Amino acid sequence: MFGTALSQLRYGMAVLRNGRIRPRDLERISRDLVATLAEFGEPGADSALLPGQAGAVDPAVRRTVTERSLRATARAAARHTAYYRRTFDELGLDPGTLTPETWDRVPVTPKSALRALPAAFVSAASAPALMALTTGTSGTPTTVWFSRAEVEVSIAMSTVSAVLGMGLRPHHVLAYAGCSRATLPLVNVEESVTRIGAAFVQIGTVDPAVALDRLAAPLGLRGKAPQITHLTTSASYLAALVEEAEQRGWDAADFGLASIGVGGEVLSDPLRERAERALGARVSTSYMMTEAVPSGGTSCDEGHLHHTAEFGHLEVVDPVTHAPTPPGGTGIIVQTPYVPYRDCTLLLRYATGDLVRRPEAEPACAMAHLPATSPVLGRWSGPRSVETPTRSLLTLLDAERDVPQPARYAIEERPGGPLLHVLVRRLPATALRGRLEERATALGLALVGIVPHDDPATMPTTGPVRADLREHTFEAAHPAPVRLASPA
Repeated sequence: MFGTALSQLRYGMAVLRNGRIRPRDLERISRDLVATLAEFGEPGADSALLPGQAGAVDPAVRRTVTERSLRATARAAARHTAYYRRTFDELGLDPGTLTPETWDRVPVTPKSALRALPAAFVSAASAPALMALTTGTSGTPTTVWFSRAEVEVSIAMSTVSAVLGMGLRPHHVLAYAGCSRATLPLVNVEESVTRIGAAFVQIGTVDPAVALDRLAAPLGLRGKAPQITHLTTSASYLAALVEEAEQRGWDAADFGLASIGVGGEVLSDPLRERAERALGARVSTSYMMTEAVPSGGTSCDEGHLHHTAEFGHLEVVDPVTHAPTPPGGTGIIVQTPYVPYRDCTLLLRYATGDLVRRPEAEPACAMAHLPATSPVLGRWSGPRSVETPTRSLLTLLDAERDVPQPARYAIEERPGGPLLHVLVRRLPATALRGRLEERATALGLALVGIVPHDDPATMPTTGPVRADLREHTFEAAHPAPVRLASPA
């Protein structure tokens, strides 16, 4: 117990002074949390002191810590990375003089720069150990290098989050139905789940029929739940599972799921509701991206997305001018992951491209002490992506059973405005089109029309989704029963 308190103290001092974080301190904190579960069944009251669980902080203290963190991160990037050394030299910027108020003197880093030359962002003072790729569904996969220390820190954070946020316990079984190309999430989930004592199942993005069979199959494991209890996946693959379940007659009672965690894509409320009915589990979503780990966002009961302030600096800016987005306005998330949580690939004011809306008034919810935005609305691709955001389009389409899941659609620019093309089950779809047009008006989507198609070949090109990253298997969707040989 004393050792844990000492580790928490060292961690707290490192955060306040922006000093080096010892991975073994965080590992000990997370392992002792697991030991507390084993002995008492639930976390202790001191869990609020754990990394990522801090409550409200005095504004003056928060500003001081933010300033120290920004300066330390800028100094490390300017000294040890080729990209930022050149940037600071050309601008004549001294990283030691920056404040939260002058932080915008640092230029925004476009995602294209990191994709073009990832080595230019790797610190010369680091020891790269793991190359993590993003899935690449929104473009060329992005490469981020992590040191062994960063990986250990990330796993420890993930373990704490799984216990306190997901409620994962040793008798649970978690299945990961995500693409194996998403390197860091897979490493984090597998390690954190097994450290807790729970069981881990790698499903991948196989045929949805195969995935449902695995989710429904009895496990017969001593000390574990009868079936898989937790599922982690993307929104589009969840949509594919819902489509298969609804079309093939699966019932929520066929599964033992208690919780489904969704990330990486926009999850609409209609899809959430359909998934909860079809699979019988609570569906929650969070926000995290490989480039900004361990920074992330958690949804509150009032519908805000609250972003951690402990691990990095969040900004919401205009996607073109990079001016701060005013309350009630829409902008893109810009992230600066702090040193010492990051020591390998260093990023300053990294433009994620993720669109969010700033609240018009300060939230009054239980998580109001954390920076808040709307849930992610979609990805910036020009003014049209703000006027007809992905979230609104999916809210429109995911509510319709006559639209196959995941929804396939395309926006075509016309002189009078955008024309929406939608893949439907069958034509004619007169009644469906009427419902969609009525609901589009209610959602504020200024469409000039909606064109249904029953053949993807007749549609304009649709964007890829993570469910398209299909992994093939020789396994049959419904394996034939095994017959035992009769005794001679």
